Amino acid sequence: MMDFLLVLLASVFFCFQNVIVRVLFNEYTVAGVVQTGGFVTATLPNSFLLMAMRMLLVVPLMSALAPALHPTVWADLGGLCRPQQRRYLMRSLLGGASMYIYLALLYIAIGLIPTGIALTLFFVFPVFTALLSWRFFGDVPTSFRWGMMGLALLGSGLTIPQNGLATSGLGVGLAIASGLAYGLYTVIAQKSFDHIHPVTFTWISFAVTLILSGISLLFWSAPETAIEWGPLWIGGLLSAIATSGGHLLYNSGIRQVGATSASIIGSTNPALTVVLAWLMIQETLSFVQLAGVALVTLSVALLSQERRSSPRVK
Repeated sequence: MMDFLLVLLASVFFCFQNVIVRVLFNEYTVAGVVQTGGFVTATLPNSFLLMAMRMLLVVPLMSALAPALHPTVWADLGGLCRPQQRRYLMRSLLGGASMYIYLALLYIAIGLIPTGIALTLFFVFPVFTALLSWRFFGDVPTSFRWGMMGLALLGSGLTIPQNGLATSGLGVGLAIASGLAYGLYTVIAQKSFDHIHPVTFTWISFAVTLILSGISLLFWSAPETAIEWGPLWIGGLLSAIATSGGHLLYNSGIRQVGATSASIIGSTNPALTVVLAWLMIQETLSFVQLAGVALVTLSVALLSQERRSSPRVK
């Protein structure tokens, strides 16, 4: 039972970091007590800034945790520089670029639409993963997969806000695009894990995201109003702890309960995000939107179970 709780707690950590991003972009009364938030506007440059600040803290934390999870992580990184391993290094770098893209798009989406909706739309990524696996690995979707993908898309449609369509439409589009980028990331990761340990691959992904976020800041124009750096660094630190802790707990859970069970538990993220956002910042959804969240959670759980129980296509 404790093993399953580890993975569930990891999901809570991941949801917590997304609620933090929502608060940094919008002002809320947190836990019904403290009025805070809205330190920066939800724009692409500010997303790059928050990503860079977060990864500047995440990479050292993961560097400290990585040897405990995979003792030969630094030797693996050195081996990837050898000529015969270069193609695996390039694949890892491409995975890092995909992480950078999906995080940037998701950050903006969370700033524009409710956190629960953004995460629900993002979590249709198994649909994109299945389609990309079909395209690149010849893994033809079964009738069951088509049905679950259709159910996930239906649920996502129900979560789309009916009011404020101009802003909401952009947020919805970015959240779905973020899911597509993450779907690509998972396909690259699946292929990379044949030759690279997941901890090594994850560290490279974080490092590449940090570098690309830093480069993006070269095109970042200073806002008209002064930035409150203190709250942003506090939010970045909390987000970094949640990210590192979430990955540590998730990897520990996988070792205990297996990837299939961990994936099923992790698919509850949309529902957990809705609950956490309601508890922390009193963010509510309509009955129809809650039904959409439930549909996505159910379909993604079933799709993850079926995909991971199927034979892998090399």
